[in-house]
Amino acid sequence: PMGISRAPRHKHRHTGGRRNIHQKKRKFEMGRPAALCKLGHKRVRSVRGRGGNMKYRALRADTGNFAWGTEHVAKKVRILDVVYNATSNELVRTKTLTKNTIVQIDAHPFMQWYKKHYGIEVGKKKKGAHGEEDAEEKKSFKVVSKQKARATGAKLDTTIEDQFQTGRLLACIASRPGQSGRCDGYVLEGEELAFYKRKLEKKKKA
Repeated sequence: PMGISRAPRHKHRHTGGRRNIHQKKRKFEMGRPAALCKLGHKRVRSVRGRGGNMKYRALRADTGNFAWGTEHVAKKVRILDVVYNATSNELVRTKTLTKNTIVQIDAHPFMQWYKKHYGIEVGKKKKGAHGEEDAEEKKSFKVVSKQKARATGAKLDTTIEDQFQTGRLLACIASRPGQSGRCDGYVLEGEELAFYKRKLEKKKKA
C-alpha cells in the first residue's frame, strides 16, 4: 500500500451504504506522518510539497519568538518545558510541541526589556532596592524622565508578576512547528492565563 491517503473512498456513503472501490490511491490525495516536534536542540528538515512548495518540519526546537501582547513587545526566548496540551497528556509527557501547546518560557528577556523600558525591576524580592539601583548604573536625565513618563501608565498584572519571580512565564504556541519549522507564540495573560492555571491545578490534584 502507498501509505497515508486523505481520500474518502474507504468511508461509507452518507446514507450508510458501503462504497465499491474502483480506483487506486492518487498522489494528490497523499498525507504524511505527523512531525511531533520534540523539545530539544533545533533540528529542521525541509519537505517538498505539491506545486514545488516547501514545508519545514521542525523535529526538535528549543527557542521561539514570543509576543507579550499588552506590552506590544516580542522576544526570542528559550522554551523550558511543556506543561499542558488539550489533545493528550501523552504529548506533555513526551514534551511534544504542537500548535496551542502550553509551555513555560524563560522570562529573563522580558524582565530586561521591562527594566530598560520602564526603569522598574520586576521579579525581584523588594529589599533595599534603592541603594542597589543607584550603584548599578548612571542614567541621563532624559532617559530617567522618559522612563518615569512611561511608568505612570505601567500596570503589571499580579499573576504575571508572580511568574516573573519564578523566572518562567506560561505561553501558548501559535505557529505550527511541523509546517513552518518555527515555534512562535504569545505570553498567556488575563482570562486565558486564569483558565490554564485552573487546568494545571486540576491536573496536579489528579
